[in-house]
Amino acid sequence: MHHLMHRHLGKIVAGAALALTGTAAMAAITLPSDAGAAGSGNGGRPAAAGAPVPGSDGAPPPPGVVERAPAQGKRGTGRDPLTDDELRRAQDLALPRTRHGAVADVTGRPGLERLTTDLVELTPVQARLADPPRLARVSFYDYRSDSYLTTTVNLTTSAVESADTQHGVQPPPGHDEAVEAARLLIADPLGAGLRQDYRAATGHDLTGPDPLSVTGFVYRGRAEGEAPGALGDCGKHRCVRLFTKIKNGQWIDTRRFVIDLSARTVARLG
Repeated sequence: MHHLMHRHLGKIVAGAALALTGTAAMAAITLPSDAGAAGSGNGGRPAAAGAPVPGSDGAPPPPGVVERAPAQGKRGTGRDPLTDDELRRAQDLALPRTRHGAVADVTGRPGLERLTTDLVELTPVQARLADPPRLARVSFYDYRSDSYLTTTVNLTTSAVESADTQHGVQPPPGHDEAVEAARLLIADPLGAGLRQDYRAATGHDLTGPDPLSVTGFVYRGRAEGEAPGALGDCGKHRCVRLFTKIKNGQWIDTRRFVIDLSARTVARLG
């Protein structure tokens, strides 16, 4: 096992750094230990001389008290975070009325890919109103037309305040997009190194993204330097690279691979 890992993976690195190899590479992560915090009870600082230590007389420490979370209303006030009800309403209000199949999500199914829903900062005039409106900005990506859509809705009046569609704009990918990118990489011949590294680390075959924790970041093609071949479409297409980690395990370096979610293809940098 040791010789297999050494031959395929190259150097295994302790710490947060990722070791690079010709395919994928694993890095062992040394998590900070909580040694030193135990027994101090005050963030690792020594207790003051003569100060009683909870439980030092042999009696168990008193139980902690957990306060019940306040009930969430349907509508927040002021700069309160959007409530679950407001999030749902904002997304429903922001969805454009399109014919079935006119737009597509990251999997190619009909419907827009939802990205973010955020509370909008009010203008000074709006903030001075007796009942300031609650505004939310919702963003989507349409894989049918490779377009980025942002819509601002007024949750107080249920009206759409503004809507904008842009091409060639690539916001950070959402979790579902990162998972789909991992799925495409695992199934591609270029994912052989990832599959081998996972097998070496766990003894199991990697057939899908579920055993992995993945985070995506956008690759913009020529805007970031030389982008040969199919990578030249990135920026216009939705392309991502991945930070990949085995759940409760090691990191596997997949940063050299670019997954074009628009074309559903995989390429390699360098």
